[in-house]
Amino acid sequence: MSLYRDEGVVLRTQKLGEADRIVTVLAKRTGKIRAVAKGVRRTTSRFGARLEPFTHVDLQLHTGRTLDVVTQAETIRPYGEVLAADYPRYTAGTAMLETADRLTHGEKEPALRQFLLLVGGLRTLADREHEPRLVLDAYFLRSLAVAGYAPALEACARCRAPAIRAFAIVAGGVVCGACKPAGSAVPAGETIGLMTALLRGDWAAADASDQRHRNECSGLVAAYLQWHLEHGIRSLRHVEREPV
Repeated sequence: MSLYRDEGVVLRTQKLGEADRIVTVLAKRTGKIRAVAKGVRRTTSRFGARLEPFTHVDLQLHTGRTLDVVTQAETIRPYGEVLAADYPRYTAGTAMLETADRLTHGEKEPALRQFLLLVGGLRTLADREHEPRLVLDAYFLRSLAVAGYAPALEACARCRAPAIRAFAIVAGGVVCGACKPAGSAVPAGETIGLMTALLRGDWAAADASDQRHRNECSGLVAAYLQWHLEHGIRSLRHVEREPV
């Protein structure tokens, strides 16, 4: 039996048999892990509540032939307890978990930067430092950047010209008038500025933004993310947007 230990965030769970669960965890050193938590659905389970989505947990596992097996679990921080009491923050956190799962394709492929982004995003949501949709959009943009899909925001994505006229998802970000494809969005300059602030972590600028620019930013970021994932983020339909 090969034992190993790692810390991670529980992304999702699914039932297995009458009392077990398969847990999917994004771990700090190992990357994405799918493991069996035996007996976790019994009321007498030693670590059932520690293996729920949103939980930052320290795990000991042993390697199995198809799925690893959780042998120990200790909670580092139970983000779910805080987020569950606040619907906008809970839905934003759910979208983060789903995105982290989508962006880490292979199992046991180290993804340290994605792990750190996820933990930081959940911590920021739980600490109520910023409006939840801003936190979510910042997480989307930064996780895309780590995956190699950062949108061009300061010069044309195609020719690098500084004169920006539109935002084209298929082109990879902002474009000039000459490179603008049909159907491109034409957002306000303040919206592009907000996207830049979120990508850079300039929270002073992001927090001072107008709601209409936040809404426009959210729509562009969500579309850009889902285009690159080639798959919709189901939990996004539940994420609340503030009225203009």
